[in-house]
Amino acid sequence: MIRFRRCLLPLLVAAGLLLSVWPLAAPAATLQISPVMVDMQAEESASGVTLRNPGDSLLYGQVRVFRWDQVNGEDTLTPTQDLIASPPLIQIAAQNDQLVRLVRVTPGAVATEQSFRILIDELPQPNAAPTNGVTIRLRYSVPVFIEPASAAGQPSLSWRLVRTGQGWVMHVANTGTKRAQIAAVQLVSGTGSAYVINKGLLGYALAGRAGQWQVLLPPNADLGGTVRVRASVNSLPVEAVVTVEHPG
Repeated sequence: MIRFRRCLLPLLVAAGLLLSVWPLAAPAATLQISPVMVDMQAEESASGVTLRNPGDSLLYGQVRVFRWDQVNGEDTLTPTQDLIASPPLIQIAAQNDQLVRLVRVTPGAVATEQSFRILIDELPQPNAAPTNGVTIRLRYSVPVFIEPASAAGQPSLSWRLVRTGQGWVMHVANTGTKRAQIAAVQLVSGTGSAYVINKGLLGYALAGRAGQWQVLLPPNADLGGTVRVRASVNSLPVEAVVTVEHPG
């Protein structure tokens, strides 16, 4: 099982696409992926993503599928056979495309949205000669959601702001049947003081799960009265009351 570090997600998941970078000993091109998020309807048995190699040399990679869950507010990835990527190994000629099909092993309606992530790793070319210096290879993570049978499935969120020994933590519990993509978060105190938590993507609270994130607030932040959160949830404006919890 893979656990994500929270500090990476807000920085790297711009529209659902996570990039992880590490040095390897071969030149690498950068894949272009479309779409960067896959939504499968309840009745669909298959979908796909298109990978494009914009470089001038052959590109090798592997594609793996993981069940995406949240445990104690943290993202986890577990290998799964419920959704299969075909082909699992790719080689894409320069300036060419490759369709990767995503096939549900057991199609059918689901009561609550199911969440997966596809990890696509760039691989060195077989028998490539060693090179000097550092070369960047990328890992891409694409979210895949299988929609619930009810078209009316929606997130249902409750918000808590908790003071810990390491600072403030935002907890968002989602008791709904659809994920919540949370962005552009601002806190407003009962006295009118406003604090921008982030301007881009904060993260996800998956269906029936909860997400949590460290947030930065000034040491003298005024959190008196009824604190409210203003945010974009699945690209729609939301305003709600936040429960503020202090230690002791």
